[in-house]
Amino acid sequence: MAGPAGRDKAKFTTGRTMGHVVTMTLTGSVGLISVFAVDALNLFYISLLGQAELAAAVGYAGTLMFFTVSVAIGLTIATGALVSRALGAGDREQAAKAAGASLFFMAVVMIVLAALAWLFIPQLLGLLGAAGETKQLADGFLRIVFPSTPLMAIGMCATGILRGVGDARRAMYVTLGGGIAAAVMDPILIFGFDMGLTGAALSTFFSRMVLLVIGLHGAAVVHRLVRMPDLAALRATLRPFLSIGGPAVATQLATPVGNAYVTAQIAAFGDGAVAGWAIIGRLIPVAFGVIFSLSGAVGPILGQNYGAKLYHRLYETMRDALIFTTVYVLILWGLLALFSGTIADIFRAQGEARDLVVFFCLFASASFLFNGALFVANAAFNNLGYALYSTILNWGRSTLGIIPFVWIGAQYYGAIGVIGGWALGAVVFGIAAVFLCFRVVASIENRDRPDHDQLPGPPPTAQSPFTTGKGATAG
Repeated sequence: MAGPAGRDKAKFTTGRTMGHVVTMTLTGSVGLISVFAVDALNLFYISLLGQAELAAAVGYAGTLMFFTVSVAIGLTIATGALVSRALGAGDREQAAKAAGASLFFMAVVMIVLAALAWLFIPQLLGLLGAAGETKQLADGFLRIVFPSTPLMAIGMCATGILRGVGDARRAMYVTLGGGIAAAVMDPILIFGFDMGLTGAALSTFFSRMVLLVIGLHGAAVVHRLVRMPDLAALRATLRPFLSIGGPAVATQLATPVGNAYVTAQIAAFGDGAVAGWAIIGRLIPVAFGVIFSLSGAVGPILGQNYGAKLYHRLYETMRDALIFTTVYVLILWGLLALFSGTIADIFRAQGEARDLVVFFCLFASASFLFNGALFVANAAFNNLGYALYSTILNWGRSTLGIIPFVWIGAQYYGAIGVIGGWALGAVVFGIAAVFLCFRVVASIENRDRPDHDQLPGPPPTAQSPFTTGKGATAG
């Protein structure tokens, strides 16, 4: 394993940076898009039942589920960092102990979170603006899905272990397997057994079980990188796990917080508007899943070239990632605009829901030019020792970049104004993130000269493969 690992470690320091950006992004997006595509297919099946309240219920439920998924993603980032650092230090046994402890911590955190969320489902839905039959439908859906949250989280944690060892292909299989399972079960349960929304919830539960099994098989059986932790291992892992996972979770939670505010504002305009927002919420990751995966793809490229002090390649990687983002978003924007009516028809959107979907396709989808720029900048901050910048910018985008714009849009233009305000806020923070990112790269080059051979940010506090510092929240 040492030979391949060594070759993999340096492969991004040579060759065209654009080639690395494209290859890593497209490979990483396969599993991600498969999960999002199944979510969109799920909503499509629900829309065939011809009841706006059902689609709206899925929208409310999806907003709350997004919170739990975001916490799991943040802790998965911590898992990958701990495992990869131990392996990099040549201590496979320590990597396995860290993996086992991380799985334990993930399970504990997510069981507690899922239990609390389950107990307060009515109150949480009420905060989002759900009421009447729609609220009851969303409540029933979440009563089934929330207990599966720990299964999903442990499966995701296993993907962090797989990425830590460098097995990106098998990590992709985990999410791809869960997506395929849901794609198969959705029509069987929703239509075959005539279970409607309950069938969709059971399909989600089943797909998360599949995700768990595939993930643990890869981490524990194929790579043998999971050891049952003893008390000493738990104590040794807890602090670095939280020090990495805490900021990562904080960054990840910014997006669902912003989306929750948008959902609450949309709710004031009725179930049709919420249904339209639910469709947009499923359409975004399918159309722009490649852009979402760009952050994780660019991170290792930046990290390797920074470690090799190839500063010109940091600039080239950032430039090529931004070019890739621009070209991809412009193409997708054109396709969405061209087929906006068809997309609305596919989901059987009518009235307010149709207006929102068409508006998003024609105008608001262009905002991903700036959202994509923010994702790229976040990858740079996380991998170059400035993770706090990523947290600040994400929360800025989800608060200052959403609340005032959405509120003003709602006052003057109704539900369409909400979507327009949500999109407009991305412009400010996307531009600011790119400007700050290039400033950071320049400052690193100045600091990291032979007479200042120090990593940016605070020095490590201990000589350990788990020491936090550069790339602590790289995902």
